Amino acid sequence: MKRLLLDTHVFLWCLGDNAELGRAAAAMIVDPANEVYVSSASIWEAEIKKRLGKLSAPADLDAFIHKMGCFELPITAYHAKQAASLPEYHKDPFDRMLIAQAQAEGLLMVTADTVFPHYGITLLDARQ
Repeated sequence: MKRLLLDTHVFLWCLGDNAELGRAAAAMIVDPANEVYVSSASIWEAEIKKRLGKLSAPADLDAFIHKMGCFELPITAYHAKQAASLPEYHKDPFDRMLIAQAQAEGLLMVTADTVFPHYGITLLDARQ
């Protein structure tokens, strides 16, 4: 069993059946033996981008977490402290939170972001 954390774009790719999502990553995400998490930070990020007109996504993103068989990963005070203490490789606060959550919870991050490897977390390339 693997414990996966989906980067925001990967969560959205899953919702839209996006061709960018690789076969291996998709197989791991739908494998019922794995626990798949979506961070509250991803919902926050997507809702802000929707409001700004930078993103088109369903109105009830939080409901899709459960429809997909995923678990919601709330943001804790510990996660916030971890995110604040990360080196400045990445300026995006949402990505920094996801990195901190992956570190704190020992999760395999599913992403296509090329900056994430600098943080030494375990990654799965979402395009493979």
